Amino acid sequence: MDTDIYLRQRRELVEKALDSWIPSEETEPPLIHRAMRYSIFAGGKRIRPILCLAAAEACGGDADAAMPAACAVETLHTYTLIHDDLPCMDDDSLRRGRPTSHKMFGEGIAVLAGDALLTEAFALLIRTPENDVYSTADYVRELAEAAGSRQLIGGQTLDLESEGRPLSPDELRTIHNGKTAALLTASLRLGGMSAGCRHSLLRALTDFGLKAGLAFQIIDDILDITSTPELMGKTIGKDMRDAKATYPALVGLDRAREEARELVQGARSALDAFPAAGRETLAALNDYLFNRKF
Repeated sequence: MDTDIYLRQRRELVEKALDSWIPSEETEPPLIHRAMRYSIFAGGKRIRPILCLAAAEACGGDADAAMPAACAVETLHTYTLIHDDLPCMDDDSLRRGRPTSHKMFGEGIAVLAGDALLTEAFALLIRTPENDVYSTADYVRELAEAAGSRQLIGGQTLDLESEGRPLSPDELRTIHNGKTAALLTASLRLGGMSAGCRHSLLRALTDFGLKAGLAFQIIDDILDITSTPELMGKTIGKDMRDAKATYPALVGLDRAREEARELVQGARSALDAFPAAGRETLAALNDYLFNRKF
């Protein structure tokens, strides 16, 4: 499998679907729709929606049925980026190589654009066809729980509370599981659910997602130290500046790299529940996430 070709093709499919479903810039009132589309079409690898599509196919489903869920996850993810960048949160001026939403449109419109994308995510999600195993209510519950106060927002809250104070590895893992792994895992689970997958495969997708998601965040922590704004498309070194708790700060770069390797290996092992043909793409994507320069 040529992972680069696969990613490019799937990214194009996701962006075509997003373009057709997100209101155009001419839709009244145009300012909010311009701000929404500015952020959602600012680039990015579309990792979460691509994982959603790959999980659907690994469970015997197809990309068309999973596409509304894939776009819902990406729309919700974009809302989190807009809000994370606000001055009251991480206070960043660069995202995906472009000025952040509040730098372009002001803080008020940035907040509203994030709110609108969060709401739009659920309007997209309910387009996902029901099947004999999962209903629309199951899809909505899955995404709402991942994005809510016990997971994504909870992780962000703990992250804000932890600035400037030492954390234990377990506390840091809880933050990363909420901020990053929860939505990545929900992406995979929604893909499997759209395919009507049996519960044993849903458990395997969950195990895979939690390990791959935590590895993804650890690698991001490392890249915040070792990479450049040109490669990352965002400001580098902010974690250290803001005294944020990260794996490199807690255990050092070498141990953080080793932790990421162990998690990636564990994620790959979780795919053993799938037939060989079903796990090939997910295994390749797992390797891709790990092999970023860190």
